[in-house]
Amino acid sequence: MPTVAELLIETLAEHGVTQVWGVVGDALNPVTDAIRREDRIEWIGVRHEEVGAFAASAQAQLTDRLAVCMGTVGPGAIHLLNGLYDAKKSHAPVLAICGQVPREDIGSDFFQEVDNDALFADVAVFNRTVTSIDQLPGLIEQAGNAALQHRGVAVLTLPGDVGGLDLPKHTPVPRLVAELPQVTPSDESLRAAADAINDGDKVTLLVGQGARHARAEVLRLAELLRAPMVLTLKAKEGLEDDNPFEVGQSGLLGNHATKVAFDGCDVLVLVGTDFPYRDFLPTGKTVVQLDLRGTHIGRRTPVDHALVGDAQRGLAALLPMLEPKTDDGLLTDARSSYEAWRERQQQFVDPDYDRKPKGLLRRKVDNPESRIRPELLAAAVDRHAASDAVFTTDTGMSTVWLSRFVRMTGTRRLIGSYNLGSMANALPQALGASGLDRRRQVVAFCGDGGLSMLMGDLITAVSHDLPVKLVVFDNGRLGMVKLEMEQVGLPEFGTVLHNPDFAKVAEAVGMRGIRVEDPHDVDAAVREALAHDGPVLVDVLTNPDEIALPPKPTLEQGWGFAIAKSREFVASAE
Repeated sequence: MPTVAELLIETLAEHGVTQVWGVVGDALNPVTDAIRREDRIEWIGVRHEEVGAFAASAQAQLTDRLAVCMGTVGPGAIHLLNGLYDAKKSHAPVLAICGQVPREDIGSDFFQEVDNDALFADVAVFNRTVTSIDQLPGLIEQAGNAALQHRGVAVLTLPGDVGGLDLPKHTPVPRLVAELPQVTPSDESLRAAADAINDGDKVTLLVGQGARHARAEVLRLAELLRAPMVLTLKAKEGLEDDNPFEVGQSGLLGNHATKVAFDGCDVLVLVGTDFPYRDFLPTGKTVVQLDLRGTHIGRRTPVDHALVGDAQRGLAALLPMLEPKTDDGLLTDARSSYEAWRERQQQFVDPDYDRKPKGLLRRKVDNPESRIRPELLAAAVDRHAASDAVFTTDTGMSTVWLSRFVRMTGTRRLIGSYNLGSMANALPQALGASGLDRRRQVVAFCGDGGLSMLMGDLITAVSHDLPVKLVVFDNGRLGMVKLEMEQVGLPEFGTVLHNPDFAKVAEAVGMRGIRVEDPHDVDAAVREALAHDGPVLVDVLTNPDEIALPPKPTLEQGWGFAIAKSREFVASAE
């Protein structure tokens, strides 16, 4: 007779789950024992449950399949929460298996007891505690299907005395449903949207992750309308490469070309995006929005014409209704601005930049210690990384440098905590990506603050043979917070990090460690790291005062930087 734990693990194996991430412990011992005896599933024990949840979230995002993490009673389950919120906000199908105290002790304030049903109420699309074998296999099916169909987090809690219970003989193995419904916008809404686009003179596209599978249709739309295409960060993957219409990102990551594109249009078409930074979106435009989730439409900017449906199916139906436009003036202007901006950015990837006339002047202002410019490092990674590499980025300045200098060519993939905005995600997400295919190159752009927050799981990379390449932008700062403070005229405070030599830390746990302090050594170090067979960490001392200007910097921001810098100077002199 199968046990509850055995039925659960067999269900996951039959569905195609190949790994479970977590920390072993008491209430879930029957589950981990079932994994031990299941050849199709690998147990990856992490040093912190948050890492396991982030890793599972990354796997779900990369595969669109169910990924699984575990945390036992009380603190173990609580530690999953941040990574699970990342999965929720990234629409990643993740099953979290959590422990609970024995059934007879529930509600008695027993040792380590927490109310899992209350704890996970906001993060989960499904959240139940198994209290009787009569609930199975139904609860297993409901949990897995909820995660898959709603693209979110399902939490299944097992009290300590439940996992080892025997089920009736011949209990069927639950089967999970991964296929999603195909949705096309209504004919009426398509016609109204087409009329609005046809009536407009100049169109700009804002394209997001939800349109990545519709590359051919998006490019055809831009060609037909002679429209510049602003890409969200998550749309870089699949839509950036070989795209004569793209003009980069907007928001704090962006460039002035996106402002040209937004300001110059009279019709704005949003496709598969929930871009949250409304201050960067134009006003006074006719807005068309196509999104699979109707709840996303209109929540960032007022929408005149809503199209609820899949991007590929929606665009395929819309395109025959559109009239071609011949005026490519806006596209030409935006592309010219974009190419000029990219050319200006290239000066910073020269290791001798700070020794040349322009660099000498700028160095006195923003790089007095002559540290390595982060642009140089990001460009070196882009140059040497594989065409099918998977990239992860910590939230903050490391994401800015990847956005600007790493091109998603070939079949490269990109994962980050781009909706939750958590720190410390790059390392665990890289571990998850590497677990899917240890032969594929996985590169993490780590901030020094993010890496040190979950640094214990460097050990996981070594102990489970996960050959991740960790590139650390070691500027001794919480860089994005420093930038935020200075924009509003505040001197930086509390952002300075007193870091160890991360390369030596990596070496201490059995990982290859490389430390770089000279800009002329960056290229060779990156090349060496990416060629290394196992996990490797490259600790690069970068400039903490590098400034990444948004597409439309304001006078107030300029004054803010000036005031902040003067206050920092006075504070340092005291």
